[in-house]
Amino acid sequence: MNRSFLVMTTMVASLGGFLFGFDMAVVSGILPFVRVQFGLSALQEGWFVSSALAGCILGVIFSSDLSDRLGRKKLLFIAAALFLLAAIGCALFADLSWLITARILGGVAVGIASTVVPLYLSEIAPDDKRGRLVTYYQLAVTIGILVAYLSNAMLLNYAQVHAQSATGSLMEWLFVKEAWRGMFGVGVIPAVLFLIGLTQVPESPRWLLREKQTSGNYKALFAPDIKRAMLIGILLPLFSQFSGINAIIYYGPSILHDAGITLSNSFISQIIFGAANVFFTIFAIWKVDSLGRRPLYLWGTAGAAVSLALTGICFFTGATGLPLLLCVMSFLAFFAFSIGPLKFVIAAEIFPDHIRARALSVSIMVMWLADTLVGQITPLLLHAFGTAQTFWFFAAFCVLAFITVYKLLPETKGQSFEEIQRTIRHI
Repeated sequence: MNRSFLVMTTMVASLGGFLFGFDMAVVSGILPFVRVQFGLSALQEGWFVSSALAGCILGVIFSSDLSDRLGRKKLLFIAAALFLLAAIGCALFADLSWLITARILGGVAVGIASTVVPLYLSEIAPDDKRGRLVTYYQLAVTIGILVAYLSNAMLLNYAQVHAQSATGSLMEWLFVKEAWRGMFGVGVIPAVLFLIGLTQVPESPRWLLREKQTSGNYKALFAPDIKRAMLIGILLPLFSQFSGINAIIYYGPSILHDAGITLSNSFISQIIFGAANVFFTIFAIWKVDSLGRRPLYLWGTAGAAVSLALTGICFFTGATGLPLLLCVMSFLAFFAFSIGPLKFVIAAEIFPDHIRARALSVSIMVMWLADTLVGQITPLLLHAFGTAQTFWFFAAFCVLAFITVYKLLPETKGQSFEEIQRTIRHI
């Protein structure tokens, strides 16, 4: 595969990551409008948000087996079609139950993309560029999140400016009267581009080769020679969600306010943190195949632990303002060039061909379940122990992540899949 074709294939596949990030983030700006329009109870509001997660878990469950049976490319087609249907449905459905059905479809697409895109990228990449190509997936996720925040803010502003118009057109309904529908509808554009782009990319050569071999089942994941790889594949996504990233995002607006930055609304603060996440992920792309996975992960987890500890101290002592902002931005930097993207890079390269899809789906499932758990316990921690102690709790998990990487993870940069697996088996 020549360089230009490899770049094109990576960009197309990464659109799955972009749609993943966009779909999960766009709802943050939509929820207040949907709550008012449909008069949602607390239970209905929770289901509206979590329905996508339910779909996501379904997508992960089915993606491993289907990607082995149908191929990576065909399953990406299915994900792209579901992204498109979900965007259209969320924009046009008038009934709440159908709206939630569209959210579930979008969640299924996210679950498929979160498993198959890094899998596909790892299998088409040359050994010396695998880390960079898989990290492009995480970059695409962060760009999707940022674009969702930006488009939400722009459409909200557009709706406010044209609030007095009365043309009665479909465009007015979508982008002025019920602007939240337009926020969902923007997802149609990348979904169509994803579908078209997939017609031009090849099937994974590793999958084509695997078709001539015996396929592994889930029982194979418990084989003794896979134990260390499986442990790494489970613990890294677990620690990534317990690193405190959700707490930082949750506290984003108040942190910036405490730092003395006056914001007109929470959209702007989301944009600032989203842009920072994109910028620091680019550093991982730059260095993951030269410095290597292990050094980046060790520096990242150590830096994240220190940053979170200092953030907790700022809250504990009342040292808000610039020190608090610097601590938060420091955490984002360390997370974005290590903990965030490298869990995908490593999980996509440490397993043998015959079980890679199934093992990666287990790894991604752990990430989503941990994400759900963190979302549930964070408010409890904040209420029971306080903000400072909550950040120290997450700092402790970053320390555990550092120890895990130091003890279990060998360097894998520039190695073939077979060399990596031999290294892990003989440690």
